Order: sequence, then structure tokens, then C-alpha cells
Amino acid sequence: MTKDFPLYRLHPGQNGIVTRLSAEGLTRRRLLDLGLVVGTVVESIRKSPLGDPIAYGIRGAVIALRKEESSQVFVRAKNS
Repeated sequence: MTKDFPLYRLHPGQNGIVTRLSAEGLTRRRLLDLGLVVGTVVESIRKSPLGDPIAYGIRGAVIALRKEESSQVFVRAKNS
């Protein structure tokens, strides 16, 4: 069984499947509204030059999340 890890640890070009959110309150609501629900496939697209924020592909849209937010989304690596 593969262990889950924070979303920000995905490398550009790598895909992951959302397993859980540790965020609460308004942050949790925002992440859910962006489509980060359990079972969603997320692709890390690119990191900014300083590493924060990171662009992700989620359900056909590209969003940018700061490390603080993406550390509250847990994923497991998706096998091709």
C-alpha cells in the first residue's frame, strides 16, 4: 500500500490522487470548491522560480497554490 504525502511534494509532470484534506474552515471550503476532493487526479505542472506557488492541473483547470495550502492536501502517486 502506497503512503500518502503532501501535494507540494509532487514533481512537475507527476500525477497524484487526492486521499484527504487536513484543512479546516474557509481554507477547506476553498480547496473543495477548487475541485480537490477525494479521488481527484491532480497533476503538478510547474513551480515558480522560488518554488512557491506551484501550478496544478485539476479537472481541466490550472490553479496555483502556495505551499501552505498544498501542504494540507494529501495525495498518493498515481501509477500511469
